[in-house]
Amino acid sequence: MNKADYYAKPSFYRAANGIFRKIGRIASEDVVIQLLKSKCIPVLSYALEVCNLSKRDLQSFDFTVTIGL
Repeated sequence: MNKADYYAKPSFYRAANGIFRKIGRIASEDVVIQLLKSKCIPVLSYALEVCNLSKRDLQSFDFTVTIGL
C-alpha cells in the first residue's frame, strides 16, 4: 500500500461521509453528486498530485471515485 492509498482514500471517504451525515436523504441526488464532486474529489486529487502512481494505483482510485459517485 502506498502513501496516497493510505491517506487519500480515507480522507475521501471521511469527506463523503460528512456530506451524507449532514444532508442525509433531504437533498436531491443532483445536489449530493455536485457536493461530492466539489468537496470530495479535490481531497482525493490533492494527495495524488505528489505521488508516482502505477497504472494499478490509478485504477484503484478510479474505482474509489466511481463507487463514491
